[in-house]
Amino acid sequence: MPELNAEEQRLKDDRDKKTIWYHWGAYMSARQWGNVREDYSADGEAWKYFTFEDARMRAYRWGEDGIAGISDFHQLLCLAPVFWNGADPFLKERLYGLSGKEGNHGEDVKEYYFYLDNTPTHSYMKLLYKYPQQAFPYADLLNENLRRTRLDPEYELLDTGIFNDNRYFDITIEYAKNTPEDILMRISVANRGPLEASIHLLPTLWFRNVWSWQNTPKPTLSIMSSPNASVGDLSKAVSVIQAVHPQLGEYFLYCQAADELLFTDNDTDTQKVFGVPNGTPYVKDGINEYVVGGRKEAVNPAQTGTKMSAHYVLNIPAGQMRVVHLRLANAKDIKDPLGRNFDELFTVRQKEADEFYQKVCPFKLSDPLRYIQRQAYSSLLWNKQFYHYIVEEWLNGDPAQPPPPEERKSGRNSNWKHLYSEDVISMPDKWEYPWFASWDLAFHTIPLSIIDPEFAKEQLIKLTREWYMHPNGQIPAYEWNFSDVNPPVQAWAALRVYRIVKKISGVADKLFLERVFQKLLMNFTWWINREDSEGRNVFQGGFLGFDNIGVFNRTELPTGGNMEQADSTSWMAMYCLNMLAIALELAPDKPAYEDIASKFYVHFLNIAAAMNRIGPGELNMWDEGDGFYYDILRLPDGRHFPLKLRSMVGIVPLFAVQVIDPEVWNALPAFKERVEWFIKHRPDLTKNITCMETLGNRRLLSIVDRDQLKRILQKVLDESEFLSPYGIRSLSKAYEGKPYTFSLNGVEYQVGYEPAESASGLFGGNSNWRGPVWFPVNYLLIESLQKFHYYFGDDFKVEYPSRSGRYMNLWEVASDLSRRMIGIFVPDAQGRRPMYGGVEKFQTDPYWKDLLSFFEYFNGNDGAGLGASHQAGWTALVAKLIQQQAEYKGFD
Repeated sequence: MPELNAEEQRLKDDRDKKTIWYHWGAYMSARQWGNVREDYSADGEAWKYFTFEDARMRAYRWGEDGIAGISDFHQLLCLAPVFWNGADPFLKERLYGLSGKEGNHGEDVKEYYFYLDNTPTHSYMKLLYKYPQQAFPYADLLNENLRRTRLDPEYELLDTGIFNDNRYFDITIEYAKNTPEDILMRISVANRGPLEASIHLLPTLWFRNVWSWQNTPKPTLSIMSSPNASVGDLSKAVSVIQAVHPQLGEYFLYCQAADELLFTDNDTDTQKVFGVPNGTPYVKDGINEYVVGGRKEAVNPAQTGTKMSAHYVLNIPAGQMRVVHLRLANAKDIKDPLGRNFDELFTVRQKEADEFYQKVCPFKLSDPLRYIQRQAYSSLLWNKQFYHYIVEEWLNGDPAQPPPPEERKSGRNSNWKHLYSEDVISMPDKWEYPWFASWDLAFHTIPLSIIDPEFAKEQLIKLTREWYMHPNGQIPAYEWNFSDVNPPVQAWAALRVYRIVKKISGVADKLFLERVFQKLLMNFTWWINREDSEGRNVFQGGFLGFDNIGVFNRTELPTGGNMEQADSTSWMAMYCLNMLAIALELAPDKPAYEDIASKFYVHFLNIAAAMNRIGPGELNMWDEGDGFYYDILRLPDGRHFPLKLRSMVGIVPLFAVQVIDPEVWNALPAFKERVEWFIKHRPDLTKNITCMETLGNRRLLSIVDRDQLKRILQKVLDESEFLSPYGIRSLSKAYEGKPYTFSLNGVEYQVGYEPAESASGLFGGNSNWRGPVWFPVNYLLIESLQKFHYYFGDDFKVEYPSRSGRYMNLWEVASDLSRRMIGIFVPDAQGRRPMYGGVEKFQTDPYWKDLLSFFEYFNGNDGAGLGASHQAGWTALVAKLIQQQAEYKGFD
């Protein structure tokens, strides 16, 4: 067995329970305000009930937020830096942004921060935050975005001019673990401006407030030792803060000598928020009131509490940097805690991180691509978050608080009383989406499986456990509505994680696969019973993660009736094939799985036949004339119409493909016999689909046959339709300037191609599936093309791009699509990255141009990043694409 590097050894030690390296990490949310968990209103308006303005004064119930913060696994104790430029109306404790109703294109963080490095055990972490030296333009950002319409671009922080003349601080926050319980923190503040500038730096340690809700003992922070101002060089002096918690035990914060140590309590300022006298004189915003408001009485003179800051006032000349050291450990007598070995440990951990990521991708790779991959992994790891939500307690209220409104008992998530979450989960984006989303999470596990396979597997198992999955088998979608329906991609993710880990490690973790499979049987049954309303093997489900990709909101049809969805039905066919593949993987050791594989084979046949039914009077999802799949609208009066809109909906059928190798086929005689019986005796199910075509002893299961595949790809690979320089668009460009129109009962519905932000608010505030490039579905398409190539081989070629006269096999097409998507992040010959479009600061400024953001989706024409700016969950799939291209020499 090859020797383990340092980070691999830490992962192994944690897996073997020798040392718990995961105990501390980047588990703090970037936004706790404005979310469902903190909403105790009657109307469910979470953004209004707990606002950004409230956040500095009001204790959270379910979690904490901060900038570049860390916490223990249960978020009992938190550490994060806080800043003040001397001009802002309050301390910069958390990131600012707009709600869905305030932003002209939905909720949007209005700050610049970058996840520069991270390792799976968080042995080394690095984040950069850019903080203006002038007053942060809170009101300008709010008012201008409220003024703008959906037809206008978003008004961003750079647009305000606040960074002109480089009048800002680059603040780099780094953490390095000496041991699992000994974490070093280094904060470097660089003045990028032309003049000397001062900044208040307040590294803050605090306890999450549990005592206000459950009447539990209150933890304490207090000074254990502090340097005397008369003793020589204060730059080498150290203050020690003792943190005592009834569950966590004792920790000690070693602080480089500060100007002062400030203490208050992490309790709500009820006087300001509710107009009720405070129960304690020292409240959550006490340090803010002291530093910004000059109120000396706002902090505790006894220097004890549940929240404290070490206050440093740094005067930094133009172009210079100041550095502050801190250390959080469970040992109280560390000798020279911030001294000679401090920076050395950072050097060691950085080197170990380099070694780890080099081994992760040992293939030949250019420095720019290796950098992009490393940044994607790092951003993915920074997006871990402690997620705490006990729905029954949330609905009923806490014993130490007033009862919630009666409306809540039948309102949001009221039928999910079993859900009990107190876990670290991979988030889509810790500011814009600081809550798990089940279909997002499935895609997260693909790149995670390369760098942290145990965490990836744990994430997939987690959402199928009884404290998450509904007793009826439904997997929770996301906290705004756990009952919503997302594409069922968990089986696909589990199989991919299993195979990726098996390839890398040589270990086939069939126990993991079986654990997930058993729970997904329940989920599959839920889908069959819930979303196939008429038992015809065609499925509904609403928007299914695609927001307003359709002619109208598919969750609430304005026409009545129901919709037979090509995407929903295809997702179920894909689900069948992935469950079939898992069963075939498990069957050699447990023959009972042959029967289960046969069951999923029959399910697939019925679904595929329903999608491709051909006969007199039938209306098919497959349109033979167009060579594409469409949704079918069925009205209450019996009329039915195809909605002939070319969108990602008609591409999803390509995802339902599986190839069975001859050794698998021949090793399972009972399954083989069952399949051959169906081919012989049920031609009604098999005649119109590639149900089990044989080529070179391999067997193909696919919704589409060879001819359908070519006809669909003719449109998908057409640059005037779906093919963008940066991947596959979610809607055909054919509708640019000439929208698709559907008329019914005197009402006309239109859908036009929009390469960037949608002008329609059809579904909530985030209706953005009308043209942009999205990584998750592009990734699935690339993988599907690779499967088809595995079966059809090099001789099966398609014109690429369509009407170009050039032909490629499907592996070559998949490889080029990968290149296009990776190219979003790669600087061109002029050093410009498509992802930053026309934003000159990011394209040319030396302090900005190499900083990467992993956006939610990308402009279908120019590749510019859009939506959530840190959605490294599914956009981190770029790391897997780079890995695969490098392995198969795709960058020659």
